[in-house]
Amino acid sequence: MYSEKVMDHFENPRNVGEIKNANAVGEVGNAKCGDIMKIYMDIDENEVIRDVKFKTFGCGAAIATSSMATEMVKGKTVDEALSLTNKAVMEALDGLPPQKIHCSVLAEEAIKSAIDNYRGNSGKSVHEGCKSDCSSCPHAGK
Repeated sequence: MYSEKVMDHFENPRNVGEIKNANAVGEVGNAKCGDIMKIYMDIDENEVIRDVKFKTFGCGAAIATSSMATEMVKGKTVDEALSLTNKAVMEALDGLPPQKIHCSVLAEEAIKSAIDNYRGNSGKSVHEGCKSDCSSCPHAGK
C-alpha cells in the first residue's frame, strides 16, 4: 500500500519538533480525517529557510508528507518554498494511495501557511504582485 520512502519517512521522520523562536508558524487541519500539521520555520534576513520543523497529529501518510515537505524546503528561499506542490511531495515519496492524497495537500498548505505568517509578521506582502502590507491587501480573505 505504501512505498518504501513513505514508510521510511513515517518510521524515521525528519525535522520533528518545534523551533522555540520561529519567525514563521503555520497550522492546518482536515476536519474530515482529523489530521493536524504545524510547521515552524527559522527564516534568515535573506529569506532563506535555515531550519524547519513540524508536529503532526495524524496517520502515517500525514507524518511522511510532513517529513518530506520539510526536507524539500529546508535551505530554500521563501519564494522557492512557495512553489512546493502536493504533487511534488507525492512524487518525492514515490506516490501515495488515492485516499491519502489529502495528506500531501495538507503538507503544501502548512508550508504556505507558515510563509504567510512570516510575511504577515514582517510587514511583507504575502501575495505576489501586492505593493502594500497585508492590512490593506486587496487579496485579504481570499
